Amino acid sequence: MSIEWVNRAIDGLRTWGRDRGVEVDVDEVRLLCDYASDYLEVRELGDFRPGTFEELLLEIYPRKVIAPPESAPETIAAARTLVEFLLDTGEIAGKVAARMRETIDEIEPEMPRALADTTKFGMAKSIFSAIGPDSLELVEPGGPAECDCPGCAPLPAVRLPPADEIAAAVRNTPLLHDAHLIVTWLVEGGRTTTKRKALRVRDARAVAAEAGVARPALAWRLALDLGLAGVEGTTVVAAEGFRPLAARPDEEVFDLWAAAVEFLIEAPVAVTGEPAVDEELYSVHDLLYRLQAPVPADAVAEYLREVAIGRPPASADDGPAGDGPAGDGLTGERLGGALTALSYAGTVQITEDGLALTPQGLWGLREIYSDMGLDAPIAPDLAEGDASGLIAGLISDGLPAEAAERDIASWLSRRTPGQAAAELLAAVAGAPAEVRGIAVTLVDRLGVEAAPVIRSCLDDPELRPHAVHWLSARGLEAPTLTHDEVLWVTVDMLALALPAAEADPDGFAENIAASGPPTHLIEDMWRVDHPDVVEVLELLGNSLPDRMMAKAARKAAFKARSRAIR
Repeated sequence: MSIEWVNRAIDGLRTWGRDRGVEVDVDEVRLLCDYASDYLEVRELGDFRPGTFEELLLEIYPRKVIAPPESAPETIAAARTLVEFLLDTGEIAGKVAARMRETIDEIEPEMPRALADTTKFGMAKSIFSAIGPDSLELVEPGGPAECDCPGCAPLPAVRLPPADEIAAAVRNTPLLHDAHLIVTWLVEGGRTTTKRKALRVRDARAVAAEAGVARPALAWRLALDLGLAGVEGTTVVAAEGFRPLAARPDEEVFDLWAAAVEFLIEAPVAVTGEPAVDEELYSVHDLLYRLQAPVPADAVAEYLREVAIGRPPASADDGPAGDGPAGDGLTGERLGGALTALSYAGTVQITEDGLALTPQGLWGLREIYSDMGLDAPIAPDLAEGDASGLIAGLISDGLPAEAAERDIASWLSRRTPGQAAAELLAAVAGAPAEVRGIAVTLVDRLGVEAAPVIRSCLDDPELRPHAVHWLSARGLEAPTLTHDEVLWVTVDMLALALPAAEADPDGFAENIAASGPPTHLIEDMWRVDHPDVVEVLELLGNSLPDRMMAKAARKAAFKARSRAIR
């Protein structure tokens, strides 16, 4: 981001507005300049062209800015103000200004539609829009705000692993382990600190080489903050009763970890060494807590950049919002290094899908919310409920895969295969395809002991095709499916995939291309008496990469709609 020219432009705009008695939306114009600088290579005011506004307002804004369609008039007005400023200050000629005005006039009716078009959303905007942009306006530590503003949005219920698993994870957290290690190393070596209680440079190098402490300065700061050690003069002394993590009872481990999480996300320390990340650790952790899903690295970088643009300066001399490292392209190696350093702290982990909270990070963040007086609910244990509760919980958004698998295994372990099959299948009688599909998927885990219960479903029109498949897959005696039953079960299983296809259309298209139904089945699907047949065929028509198959699906969807009308 070219901060200097944006600074000068905004200062000039304020003066221009005062001199002419013109009301200027400085924040909106600054945003225009920031995005023009970041994405359109505008390096000074004179670089603005008519096409710049078209790309900004119809491409960049819809992709990057979380704003409702009704906000478009404000942005359009700011763009017109900027044009008049450019003309009056001699940055552009009269003919260029006229073309800019014409371009903005053409953009005006299009921009609200562009802002509302979810297909234009970028990765970060899609993620943050899903939870509501205002929910990221965080409550400051020290207590919740007593109001109804979106910033006080309720926290989602979370699933916590068993306490012994959390304690074990905390004991294996690299930073907390290193904090104990560095205290032992300093005390046993009779080493001293600086007068400001800082780790000496030579000792930092030595402990990294001799003891393998990855981040000596951070580990030492944490050790002091947790009271693991003290400094008498400049001599390091271990705290009374100091002992390694492995020797501490779970209760002590939890207390230490809660304090460590608070230190990491609230104290002004260089956790990662990237100010853009360190300054927003609280909001990044809060984001991961609310989403309860991994956030791709690109989206993390975009979020940090958006926060930087929207952050007001601390003082009049600090420069514009967005000044600083968060706005200068925190990507690639720098971002990767920052996230790796953050994972060393133990609150987050880097997965194939992006950045996510660790189990101990989730637990620690919830402790902070509770201390702040916020309601931080825990989701009920699905394993303790009936089949309907288990299925509903698995369908609900936000349940991490590990937690879901743990619930399923626990629920099944409390029942015999026959009991589990009977409960699951009874719970989905007459249910939608998604609910039935979850039950059938769980029943598919059961062994042959469940066969008598499965056979009892052969008289149920909705469950019969699934029962036949289950028996056949295990080499058990089973009737042969009719052509109509094959069609029905094909539609039923595709209906189960509808929510996933909506969330990840590209992934669904890739899967359906590899394992989708053959053309002759697609052509006959319109005959099936299934409530989701039209939606399934429309999905195939929009997803299949093979043009002929997609055309067959669209034609079948038309027939199914016509059949339903008659």
